Amino acid sequence: MQQNVTQEEWVARFRAVGLDDAAMEQWHRLFEQENPQGHHSFLQWLGCSPEQIERIRRDYA
Repeated sequence: MQQNVTQEEWVARFRAVGLDDAAMEQWHRLFEQENPQGHHSFLQWLGCSPEQIERIRRDYA
């Protein structure tokens, strides 16, 4: 995938549709549980560093 959206832009979209921190955490947790490799790829697409990806995936496993 080509990088088109930053992490900040993605969070802004979530906020625009009414997601709060708890809902975003639930979204990450569901994504990680249902499709761990897809979640990993998505985080890479957003431009997250390997360290960020490791932290996010660990926190929402």
